[in-house]
Amino acid sequence: MKKGLIWATADDLARNRGKVISLYREILRSLNSPKLELNLAARLAKKAEARAIFMLGSEERSVHNIEDLIEAAEYSLTLLKQGKIPKLVQ
Repeated sequence: MKKGLIWATADDLARNRGKVISLYREILRSLNSPKLELNLAARLAKKAEARAIFMLGSEERSVHNIEDLIEAAEYSLTLLKQGKIPKLVQ
């Protein structure tokens, strides 16, 4: 993303698209992990929460907010891989 710009350009959005889709898929896969002590209903509820977060995030156009959302998704993914549920998703 270009320095000094507040709003994301079409190039910025296209550049982040692959990373965001990858994070989304990894988070959904991680919610299926047997390390997480969740029953089926809780697992489906967490997946619905993740979908809603990504749907709202897809409408974001601020460069700083997009960067923050990507960082939060990466952090949540590391916690999920450790078998922990992130506090913000919980």
